[in-house]
Amino acid sequence: MTFYQRQLPLKASLVSKAFNSIPPTKQAGAQIHAPLSATAEISDDTAINPRKLSRDLAAFRTPRVSRSIWEAASTLVPFAALMATMLFAVQAEYYIALALIPLAGMLLLRLFIIQHDCGHGSFFKNNALNKWLGRSIGVLTLTPYDCWRRNHELHHASTGNLDARGHGDVDTLTVREYRAKGRLGRFGYRLYRHPLVLMGLGPAYLFLLQHRLPIGLMKAGWLYWISALATNAVTAAMLVALGFAFGAAETAMVFLPVLLTAASVGVWLFYVQHQFEDAHWDTRENWNYHESAIAGSSYLHLPAVMNWFTGNIAIHHIHHLVSRIPFYRLPAALKAHPELAEYNRVSAKEAVSTMWLALWDEDSRKLISFREAKRLTA
Repeated sequence: MTFYQRQLPLKASLVSKAFNSIPPTKQAGAQIHAPLSATAEISDDTAINPRKLSRDLAAFRTPRVSRSIWEAASTLVPFAALMATMLFAVQAEYYIALALIPLAGMLLLRLFIIQHDCGHGSFFKNNALNKWLGRSIGVLTLTPYDCWRRNHELHHASTGNLDARGHGDVDTLTVREYRAKGRLGRFGYRLYRHPLVLMGLGPAYLFLLQHRLPIGLMKAGWLYWISALATNAVTAAMLVALGFAFGAAETAMVFLPVLLTAASVGVWLFYVQHQFEDAHWDTRENWNYHESAIAGSSYLHLPAVMNWFTGNIAIHHIHHLVSRIPFYRLPAALKAHPELAEYNRVSAKEAVSTMWLALWDEDSRKLISFREAKRLTA
């Protein structure tokens, strides 16, 4: 089954030679570029050159301060008001608060998208404003800003690189790697890739436990320890204060479901953005930043209201190609390049089916399910 509208085949002759290493970025949102570009064909007489496209899309990089302030305020104020309403309502009838959890969770997800843009240096022109808004939102999302930003930079710098997996992505094995594992290893991977684990236990572990320490960055400097521990301390102080005001149990009954709703939807979005049938992967010697940025990322077609709550992050192929574009300018960037509206397009219905894809097949160069992998050996 195909989970996209149309995938553009890439000209192998134009695929660049790989990076041997990826230098760390020096500031939030710094764009990482490969030395060469690749061209993706749409038709016989029309082609996409990813590197040229990244230059064209750079026109949308400049944030508009008034718009950024409005986007932040129009999310934070309703979220705060809704949380206050729920905390008061839970004192009387929990079902009132329960009914508001999905809406509050989606607003928290939108705050996370703003934090995400701050990490790319795309929300404000002033980098200090990006940092401090991102750090402040991190108290609500339980996500240490500086730790997350660094890991996310590595994710952008290695998307689709089979030899640089493990940086802020969903663990993905090739068919050969999976077959080479023992019975216990295969069972563990199948368990990890089950949708209930990926969308349920995984988000809870990530936001409640893993983010409490600078995992993967423990030896990378004091900044990441301060980021994690300071976020923990301020979040704890906020929750203790709310506990005194409304009750510890009542606070937990409101905050935890809201956080986990945002986390689960967010992880699902992240999954679909890179885990679709024709997602592009290559080994280091054939990997190219621009090519992988656009060919390894989907365009998840969502209803307008969902695009608002998710900060247009579903236009992910453009975001990965030019990560400095503010989320509120992504629709305009897509409109200016209509050829991208069908590129790696995944509908919401099709996105559900991608949850069963689990292995990269080196021969067909597609993500396939465990069932499909089993057929290959039959």
